[in-house]
Amino acid sequence: MPQHFLLSAKARTLSLAKVLRLSDQEAHDAFKAIRFSENDGQPFCPKCGCVAVYEFKSRRIFKCKACMAQFSLTSGTIFASRKLAIRDILAAIAIFTNGAKGYSALQLSRDLDVQYKTAFVMAHKLREALGADVQRQTLSGIVEVDGAYFGGYVKPENRKEDRKDLRLKENQSGKRKVVVVMRQREGSTVPAVFNSEGDACETIVERVEAGSTIYADEGSGWDSLHGTFKAHRVNHSVAYMDDGVCTNQAESFFSRLRRAEIGTHHHISGRYLQGYANEMAWRENMSRQSNGVQYSAIAHAVTHHPVSRQWKGYWDRAAA
Repeated sequence: MPQHFLLSAKARTLSLAKVLRLSDQEAHDAFKAIRFSENDGQPFCPKCGCVAVYEFKSRRIFKCKACMAQFSLTSGTIFASRKLAIRDILAAIAIFTNGAKGYSALQLSRDLDVQYKTAFVMAHKLREALGADVQRQTLSGIVEVDGAYFGGYVKPENRKEDRKDLRLKENQSGKRKVVVVMRQREGSTVPAVFNSEGDACETIVERVEAGSTIYADEGSGWDSLHGTFKAHRVNHSVAYMDDGVCTNQAESFFSRLRRAEIGTHHHISGRYLQGYANEMAWRENMSRQSNGVQYSAIAHAVTHHPVSRQWKGYWDRAAA
């Protein structure tokens, strides 16, 4: 019987122990190689692009000979103005990588021995960098489209007669959102968050090439897609698949996101739902890659993503 890829040795090419055993200099050199990979690991100025730079001996910063700007390894990246050691950042990326259904901020704070606030912001910075890669994808060919409600869980009342039907608009608080996923057969997964499935049609038209084939269920929100795409619908009350038409791969994404919400994070705010959806889409796209390849991809994404306007100084703004 063939072995599942995730259980094979090929899927395990990352050693957290090796990352944690890195010295300060080794961690610095590893991060520099990723940060300046376009120049064979040699630093260049993030402001003017000049490669004529020199490093201070007293502290690990660089100075550009052209514009005289001083910069560090993380200047201009999502980890700008960091306080954690470079080794701790690399360890956080490795830990985050190995969370198949995500990794909670509480677990990350315990693993790194940092405050919950630090781990919370760090995890969301990683999701922002991954989300940028996911949202650049365009889809074509056969694309499955589906939607599901996430976030804003309301515990039902004890007595049945006191319970409210949350499907009715008058009983909705606005905290629960619809995650609409567009998943190309044998291709990428792109999610987006809306108030209803019908609100997603304009985004689907933008992200999926015209003339592509759309597989969807019989929800009325998808009716407007027939004018742009070759739309095929499947009635899930009758069967999950009808002559090859199904949304099973889209449902696979929802399964991963649902398990992350219920089993890992326990609660996902609608305010941050897009970030979690992007993370799960990235994990779906990379599910057949080893954890070493995933680690390298995340490290490259965070070192090439600009300063986060949402998460830099997040807790200072929240306190204000």
